[in-house]
Amino acid sequence: MILEKGISAPDFELHATPDQKLKRSDFLGKNLILVFYPADWSPVCGDQVALYNEMLSIFHKYNADILGISVDSSWCHDAFMADRKLHYPLLADFNPKGEVSKAYGVYNEENGTSKRALFVIDKDGIIQWSYLSPDGINPGADGIIDALENLK
Repeated sequence: MILEKGISAPDFELHATPDQKLKRSDFLGKNLILVFYPADWSPVCGDQVALYNEMLSIFHKYNADILGISVDSSWCHDAFMADRKLHYPLLADFNPKGEVSKAYGVYNEENGTSKRALFVIDKDGIIQWSYLSPDGINPGADGIIDALENLK
């Protein structure tokens, strides 16, 4: 079951690069967008992360940072980020596989990947919006922007 509005967002520590980890709590004091997605290199995921990359300046106007999360390894993320010229971190929910996805209620047990889900977490670490999208559908950014607007 996907975590919903009003719940304290679980903290985590995941690899952003093979030698650097980030925690959700590192972003307290800022709004945070979490983007869970099934896999690097899939067409829908590639389009989705590219869209958010183009919208970074808009997200920053709302004092929001963004983190992508999938069960891919940090090495895979490095190659994907370089290929797509991404300017925000992709975190590896790799080992133990899907642990953070499970904590947020968005792990797909059938195929061992993260489901496609979005969370907007406020500066105090409370989930203010969550959305579970069908895997094959790019959820876009309208819901994210609406949730950020509501934080004003």
